[in-house]
Amino acid sequence: MDNSKRDILENIKRHTSVQYDMPEIDIEGIQYPDKISQFILISKAVGGDAVELDPGQDVNEIIRALYPEAKRIASNLPDISVATFNPDDVSDPGGLNGTDLAIIQGEVGVAENGCVWIPQNVKQKVLYFITEYLVIILDKNNIVNNMHEAYEKISFNDKGFGVFISGPSKTADIEQALVVGAHGAKGVTVILK
Repeated sequence: MDNSKRDILENIKRHTSVQYDMPEIDIEGIQYPDKISQFILISKAVGGDAVELDPGQDVNEIIRALYPEAKRIASNLPDISVATFNPDDVSDPGGLNGTDLAIIQGEVGVAENGCVWIPQNVKQKVLYFITEYLVIILDKNNIVNNMHEAYEKISFNDKGFGVFISGPSKTADIEQALVVGAHGAKGVTVILK
């Protein structure tokens, strides 16, 4: 923190005559009888997709079937054999431009809104946004009901970056013309293992 910010905060502290303890707030967020079904339903509602692997089903076959046109496929996950390159071998973030599909690991899924917490687990975080399509691998046992539960579970790794992703990138103007893929992936699929 630079000196001017520190000075401002110190002045505020010196001139605060009464301090109050933070109130205890007990928030009970929404609960779902079937978190996995709810997550799949909401993922589709926000323009993405979520599929649950059957026992013994190969994740690589599912990815190839979902994205048969993908040529340049990035992943640093050891179980992903359809990847054509490891994004961690790319030193310049611009070298990831032209990635058709990125396959990454998610940490926590949220049934309430279909989002997935992605801690930075690749060298260049731009991969999450520059790829045309994104596949997120998520352990279905890591789906929680709501954002309150999600925030209790998430943590930052040593890279200090993380992001919630829910469906493809979207934006709309004042006329409500929706554009998908405006500043991120055109499509997002979550594969539940």
